[in-house]
Amino acid sequence: MRVGFGYDAHRLKAAGTASSIRLGGVDVPFDRAIEAHSDGDVVLHALCDALLGACALGDIGMHFPDSDPSWRGADSRRLLRACIEKVSATGCWLSNVDITLIAERPRVRAHVDAMREAIAADTGLGVDRVSVKATTTERMGFVGREEGIAAEAVALVEERNAV
Repeated sequence: MRVGFGYDAHRLKAAGTASSIRLGGVDVPFDRAIEAHSDGDVVLHALCDALLGACALGDIGMHFPDSDPSWRGADSRRLLRACIEKVSATGCWLSNVDITLIAERPRVRAHVDAMREAIAADTGLGVDRVSVKATTTERMGFVGREEGIAAEAVALVEERNAV
């Protein structure tokens, strides 16, 4: 078994014309926008880093650099599916994931089940193997001041031919 940990954070900015942000592969209504090269889905970015880390494959920035214009505005579900393929290519398979979104707002409880379903669909896991939770920082730090949003993820990966 291998364990990978991932973390991602992005700044929040004025929404402009946007009325939602992408979290866990789901559009969540919000009056702010995420400042990012891709869609800024911190939940899926943290999960991608956990997957890559479990197999010692580097990090999301190495595989999908923000210096590459082809990733501009990219759907993070596409990045997640690519990371699953990279994990599979090592002879490993994903067993389960546990993800925590860290934000004062938006409140996401109503969207957690949809996030779990989207992540399950993209990873090939059963929904019962995908945990998504949310917490605040009790108004402390950059998250507490609503300057940004963050997520942490842990992934358990098993080797197919482990001895």
